[in-house]
Amino acid sequence: MPMLVESVSVSRETEERLLAYAALLKKWNERINLVSPKDIDNLWERHILDSLQLVPLIKGHKQFVDMGSGGGFPGIVVGIAADIPGVLIESDQRKSAFLREAARITGAKITVLPCRLDQAEVAPAPVVTARALAPLDKLLEWARPLLEPDGIGLFLKGRQAEQEIEDAARTWRFDVRSWPSKTSPDGVILEVSNFNRAEG
Repeated sequence: MPMLVESVSVSRETEERLLAYAALLKKWNERINLVSPKDIDNLWERHILDSLQLVPLIKGHKQFVDMGSGGGFPGIVVGIAADIPGVLIESDQRKSAFLREAARITGAKITVLPCRLDQAEVAPAPVVTARALAPLDKLLEWARPLLEPDGIGLFLKGRQAEQEIEDAARTWRFDVRSWPSKTSPDGVILEVSNFNRAEG
């Protein structure tokens, strides 16, 4: 399995923006469920560092789309650290309001679409991301219309990743590269490209 860079170094300014985002999330989490209560004290390791792993794979692209953004992982984190425009799609109106406020206070170049993934009207992007959203076959279905023809999907996955790849291969044809997670021994980042529905 290829190795991703050992760590993602961020500037002092970026770290301050991430800390401001984390503080806002903790405040809003008292009213709406953005992250599990048991994760709130481990927010940096469990969610922020996990999301930061995508930055080396996204840098160099002009924009990205994040599906089912929830509390902003990885969308807000990537928008801050990679400093590129992103579109975050989140159907929950309260979470969408949080994402807009997070983008505002951090200065991230983020647009929030408060709609279902199958209703999103957005220009195709070179990168589509998702974390803890759905099995791979469903992610490919949602990502396909959001992605440029030669674009890539970056999906943070857990211990079921290999099984999800096998299941998706029944209905999709795709190339996949698996990067080991730096924050979870069972985690991987799936970099998926050239995906289309299997014929027949």
